[in-house]
Amino acid sequence: MSRSSTVFRSPNASRNGRGRIFGLTAAALAVSLLLSGCVSWFMPPTSTLTSTPTGETVAPGLDRFYQQVLDWSNCGDALQCATAIAPVDWENPEGDTIELALVRQTATGKDRIGSLLVNPGGPGGSGFDFIADSVDYATSDALQSQFDVVGFDPRGVNRSTPVSCYSDPAELDEYVYGITPGERGSDEWVAAATEESANFAQRCLEETGPFLGFVDTLSAARDLDMLRAALGDVTLNYLGYSYGTLLGQVYAELFPEKTGRLVLDGAVDPAASEFEATKAQAQGFERALDAFLVDCSEASDCPFTGSTERSRATISAVLDRLDRSPLLHSDGRELGSATMFTAIILPLYSASNWPYLRELFTTVLDGDPSIAFDLADNYNGRGADGRYAENQTEAFIAINCLDAREPADRERMHEQAAELALAAPIFGPQMSYGDPGCANWPVEAKRDRVAIAAPGAADMLVIGTTNDPATPYEWAETVADNLDSGHLITYNGEGHTAYNKSNECVNATVEDYLLEGVIPASDPNC
Repeated sequence: MSRSSTVFRSPNASRNGRGRIFGLTAAALAVSLLLSGCVSWFMPPTSTLTSTPTGETVAPGLDRFYQQVLDWSNCGDALQCATAIAPVDWENPEGDTIELALVRQTATGKDRIGSLLVNPGGPGGSGFDFIADSVDYATSDALQSQFDVVGFDPRGVNRSTPVSCYSDPAELDEYVYGITPGERGSDEWVAAATEESANFAQRCLEETGPFLGFVDTLSAARDLDMLRAALGDVTLNYLGYSYGTLLGQVYAELFPEKTGRLVLDGAVDPAASEFEATKAQAQGFERALDAFLVDCSEASDCPFTGSTERSRATISAVLDRLDRSPLLHSDGRELGSATMFTAIILPLYSASNWPYLRELFTTVLDGDPSIAFDLADNYNGRGADGRYAENQTEAFIAINCLDAREPADRERMHEQAAELALAAPIFGPQMSYGDPGCANWPVEAKRDRVAIAAPGAADMLVIGTTNDPATPYEWAETVADNLDSGHLITYNGEGHTAYNKSNECVNATVEDYLLEGVIPASDPNC
């Protein structure tokens, strides 16, 4: 089925079981592969602390949000949890409210600077779980010493008031993993994909209600400013990965005078069209695949022999064969090319996960789909029991479709599919025909695809990795150039996002900035 095409997720990969990848997220998925299990963070509350809001003057009707006192309860080793409220509609603050879930690790040292809010990407990634389960992956000891590290679930996500589409996980399975009838791009296939997406959208509206129209990034950025004030910070200190860089840019555009120190790692170009984003990501993932194949040729367990071109041909043949004859999994699901695509791109987010990719190809070539489903389930947040631990799939689609969308014009989709196939012969076809995923979304889009300059904002660091598959390096260059106060930090290497997972040059640059406010005189070209 086709949902959308962009794959921004910071360990992210395709959230679209049947057609294009959808998305923009940051390090949460890659981390789930690196960690053998989640930290058991929850414990009964043993003490309560309260925040001291800034008390700043705000527009009429917003006082109760900006001046709310957060009650923090101990909820695990060195962790505290709280719930904030926000209006469903920031233009109607007297109306219904929603809840926003927060978790923090207070500064471990004596020289506390304030709060550092962290977003892992997505959209739909849980910042709460990111910090609760893997604060050391998200931030270094140096940052933890001087900042209260705060994770939050954006509106519509996970523990905050969530988007809900299917209460029965079997229905979500069918939407995410089901195989759309017909040849991809044919009239039969497009009609079926359009119907499936329209049905999904209607169910989201029925189960979520009017709130479905208010999970956009603009609203989330307004939440972010309210959280800043409720936490007691005069300006926002922020670390955003992948989609989190878009949230950070929108925040800087809306509240330039409230920006403190913002780091945008794995930058998303807010002006890129859906097709431009899809093409750039398809090419980015193919470059990462080529890097994997070169590395694989030196590994004793590599399933490929011969040249990189021969290996690419084998992978294309596997995807084509799965379109014709899917592999049956023990739980009854069928492995088609779209789910295989999801399984392939997830390990491509980080070179440290390439061993999973060797195992994936080895098992699928032997006719065993189990590893492919393990990886796809990891990406989609599906547990071994068939249940979805979070609502990341629904939130991902809802936020993307509310931010921006393209009409599902068949002639234009055919032309773009041909261009994608030329630009990225393996992944381009898999990322084609995604427009039906959002074309029939039942609420209006809220954001235009335009460049963000954020005049008046404080200096910001924009980090780009030269072979980042999900948020191509060119986007970081563009974002840093468009922002009036953007400063490009280049990491020459592989993987999606760079801070705390690349080299000392990147880490030192980010930490000198966040802790001391030091802006490098030029790109350190790490």
